[in-house]
Amino acid sequence: MKLSCLQENLAKGLSIVGRAVPSRTTMPILGNILLATDHGQLKLAATNLELSVVHWVGARVETDGALTVPARNFIDLVNSLPPDQVDLEMDAATLSLALNCGTVKATFRGISAEEFPVVPEPEQGDGFAVEAAELRKGLTQVTFAASTDESHPVLTGVLAEFEGSTLTLAAADGFRLSMRQIPLIHPVPAAFSVIIPARALSELSRILGGQEEPVNISTTHPHNQVLFKLTDTVLNSQLVDGNFPDVRRIIPSAYRTRVVLGREEILQACKRAAIFARDVANIVTLKIEAGEVVVSADSAESGQGSTRLMANVEGDGLEIAFNVRFLVDVFSALDTPQVALELNASTNPGVVRAVGDEAFIHVVMPMLLGRR
Repeated sequence: MKLSCLQENLAKGLSIVGRAVPSRTTMPILGNILLATDHGQLKLAATNLELSVVHWVGARVETDGALTVPARNFIDLVNSLPPDQVDLEMDAATLSLALNCGTVKATFRGISAEEFPVVPEPEQGDGFAVEAAELRKGLTQVTFAASTDESHPVLTGVLAEFEGSTLTLAAADGFRLSMRQIPLIHPVPAAFSVIIPARALSELSRILGGQEEPVNISTTHPHNQVLFKLTDTVLNSQLVDGNFPDVRRIIPSAYRTRVVLGREEILQACKRAAIFARDVANIVTLKIEAGEVVVSADSAESGQGSTRLMANVEGDGLEIAFNVRFLVDVFSALDTPQVALELNASTNPGVVRAVGDEAFIHVVMPMLLGRR
């Protein structure tokens, strides 16, 4: 293998695949990144056996070949290089890779590419397409609600339901539920659902930052892996086994009180209340009266803070408490100017909606006011 590429492009590609390299592993090959020539490009790949990322970098290829090199050292060195041409040449006899960039020279001892795990790539024509911006928005508004408790592995994933021309994403951790519908470019022939690890989707969301073309989503038979194909990148993840709970049954069908107010205003009010809520299990109180909402937190140790907000209130007045971190999470994930809170009683779940965007719904459980 002998090729040249730009330092900027190589560094960007390594930043994309590098996060799939495990921080600790008993298999040395997993601590390496695969470099291989592929149809006149440089192919980079990394995997932790649950998540795999492949990225293609434009290059001038003189001879083909493949080798794996230590990920951490290679990434750190490439990031330190000047913005110049990088020349890479493999010595097949010694399984080493020579790097030249300006006045910088380095050699990396590698491991044969044959030992690197096979990373699936989607077949041409497989899968279902979705607009990148729509998918990115859906991931932002759903994945934060997934559980981090490994004792309930199903809840550490995000339910993805494909039906007709709609992809529905849902995540829940036992205290909140976030759900969003995303239009598919073409309908699926038969409905199916899978559970995708939230960690993989968080990584996908990060990679999607500069994506403009539609993203192709496909699964391997019989639905044990999911693949996301971007313009120059493929992310592949193992799926979570199990049955996702029927989360729709916890969505209230009606409300007694509906509050509409500015998203940024309620977000900032919650962030201020969070300063005092740290000492009281993150509890903040929303006191709803005609035309206004007061967001407050009261700590016997650090003090008390409150913000009075103008609001459009329909229905009865109400006082209800929530974990402020949950409110900050959902208000931060939305992008509409206004949000709506739909409530029934201080002990019943509350519903957060994005005003003007019917594709999103969030349910959050209240906290007991008596705990303050």
